[in-house]
Amino acid sequence: SSYLPFLICDSIPSLRKYKIQPSKTNDIASHIHCFTHVAISHLLVVMPSTLAINFFQWLGITEDTPLPSPSTVILQVIAFFIIEDYLFYWIHRALHTEYLYKTIHSVHHKYAAPLGIAAEYAHPLEVVGLGFATAAGPLLLRPHLLTLWVYLFVRCFQTVECHSGYDFPWSPRHWIPGYGGAEFHDHHHKTFTGNYASTFVWTDWVHGTDGLYRSQKAEEEAKAAKKLE
Repeated sequence: SSYLPFLICDSIPSLRKYKIQPSKTNDIASHIHCFTHVAISHLLVVMPSTLAINFFQWLGITEDTPLPSPSTVILQVIAFFIIEDYLFYWIHRALHTEYLYKTIHSVHHKYAAPLGIAAEYAHPLEVVGLGFATAAGPLLLRPHLLTLWVYLFVRCFQTVECHSGYDFPWSPRHWIPGYGGAEFHDHHHKTFTGNYASTFVWTDWVHGTDGLYRSQKAEEEAKAAKKLE
């Protein structure tokens, strides 16, 4: 469902000005292919894995009352994203080594100009590996079921937004400090290198894997400023 708003955007010509790679389009066949692949992946990989490990008990989830306070939910969700982002960075970076890229990660890079549902278009082993990064925070902190559902809902929207190919004035990166968003991750799909983190920009900055992104962005900003002179 988090994919639908961006699918609708693809059908509105006036919104193309917000496309990060406006010269590239994904036709309806691409959307259908992605959707079919993701549906099969959920049916044959995600669902059986969840049932096999009794997911919620494995995470130590509680359903007790009273419900956690809003501040507890917010703080834990933020913690989950920070943990996930750091683990995702290293797993993703490993997937870009020659052997793992060729045998596993190249599936996800089928689309150089990504579309929302392509967020989960990946090899089954990648789905499991990066799924562990998503589950690591709840596994460590053992939250309430409500907190877990809030986290998974936001995480789902976040990964689709990062692959949407759109950078709107109201996109999260414009009002959440350190959030990379589609503009940050789209560069990874365009160049096939750097910007390995899933959510935030600081891990790539600390480890020096965002150099190409920052240099190209500086060039674009310099060209834009020159046009205004």
